[in-house]
Amino acid sequence: MRHILGMFLILGCFLYSFQSSAKNDAVNIFKISRDVPKSQIVHESGLSSRLTDFNGQFVVAVFWSRTCGPCIKELKDLNAFYKAALKDDIRLILISPKKEWKNALEQRRFLKKFGAPDVEFYTDDKGKLASDFGIFTTPHTVLINEEGQEIGRIKGTAKWADKRVLKYIKSLKKES
Repeated sequence: MRHILGMFLILGCFLYSFQSSAKNDAVNIFKISRDVPKSQIVHESGLSSRLTDFNGQFVVAVFWSRTCGPCIKELKDLNAFYKAALKDDIRLILISPKKEWKNALEQRRFLKKFGAPDVEFYTDDKGKLASDFGIFTTPHTVLINEEGQEIGRIKGTAKWADKRVLKYIKSLKKES
């Protein structure tokens, strides 16, 4: 019996250490910035644009899906981050697959229902932009500097309402 309990303890420690290291790998800041794809996205107003159109702004682009539980769970925190980040000229945008929505009003109601009534959103027609970035799971965040270059990514969820996250993003903006 003790042998079995010991094995479970060792297995538990291994899984915990694996999970911890995976979380550390979730943030990837590049040594050399990259060009962003030129695929179009559509703003909630109906206007098409490209991420390159945000030149001069530091952009936090969160790729998400309405069928992704972790994505929905972090919407309220993203709204808090959005409000705080505006003061520091950091633009947060949500990008979701167009096929998930009948129209922008449906998406706006969904965001309001789950605590993100203020966040700006875009849709990605046929997932072209996500595919061009090599993003196939959500949530997935792309960090874009003021020169319109991708400087890093966050895979999975983040504690967006934590002031340390905003402080970290501000430091990335300053460095880039």
